[in-house]
Amino acid sequence: MILSRLPLTPDRDILGPLLTELTALYASHRAFHALSGDFPDPDDIRPEQVAAALAEELAQPGAEVLLARDAGRLVGCAVTLARHPGPADPDPWIGLLMVDADLRRQGHGRRLASLVEDRFRAEGRTAVRLAVLDGNTAALAFWTALGYTVVDHRGDLGHGRPCTVLRKPLGGLSRTPRRAARVAVLDPEGAVFLFRYDNVEVGVYWAMPGGGLEADEGPREGALRELREETGWTDLEPGPLLCAWEHDFTHLSVGPVRQHEHVYVARGPRREPTGPHLAAAHAADGILTWRWWTREELAEAPEPLWPPDLARLLDAFDRSGGSGD
Repeated sequence: MILSRLPLTPDRDILGPLLTELTALYASHRAFHALSGDFPDPDDIRPEQVAAALAEELAQPGAEVLLARDAGRLVGCAVTLARHPGPADPDPWIGLLMVDADLRRQGHGRRLASLVEDRFRAEGRTAVRLAVLDGNTAALAFWTALGYTVVDHRGDLGHGRPCTVLRKPLGGLSRTPRRAARVAVLDPEGAVFLFRYDNVEVGVYWAMPGGGLEADEGPREGALRELREETGWTDLEPGPLLCAWEHDFTHLSVGPVRQHEHVYVARGPRREPTGPHLAAAHAADGILTWRWWTREELAEAPEPLWPPDLARLLDAFDRSGGSGD
């Protein structure tokens, strides 16, 4: 599972294909929405309603909407708050955690909750809270099974609905923070060069050339070094920033990591990697093969991409005139 922030357009909108995915996710939870009353008709949840609900969430200070993908499919989302608006609550909050109802009992909910907790640990937070609506017995059982304990009963701030408040202390950081950088190399037709990796934790995925930064390296410097080491191409320079994102996986020499990654764009000819040491470098990094991908192929990729919304990011980059803004 890969966790990433909800991407928005410069106008703070959600792109159509992603909004369609999110609407299907929300619509799969008819019983919850009937209980919560968040939507006028839980049998007819519409994209504009989901967009408005998420915009309302993001309007709160310190709020994030996180998307969870597995094998490229949107399997869940979470809304987090750096702190609850109530002054008596010092902890960060999980405002919402939702997994596609068609994918229940596959461990996605536990994995998503764990990734959210790891994000808070990485920020130095020592506990996390959430509220479960009275009557939502399945959610209460889920969270108590994950180690959350009841600390309060009260109405929620928005609507006064009776809730059970739960809290979980967070232990020490379970993942090592790791800085990394990659380069999206685009050929004259806009195709992007990707490696196919195999990782002990997340399995097979496709990503751009790149990797971890040395202690004294900046992201752009490290991206250039990694690009040259993994492709043998010495005539390219990292250009504008495409995105920055973070994700979890297990590095062969470091162990479980939370990787904070900068991705830059470079343009160059369509060609093969070259150099006498590439085979050894690829074997050490778990690189299985490589290929050039068109935008259409990215949109229909049968295996996970890093970042998961790579096609959308590249299309947005093109629309911005290649400035990265």
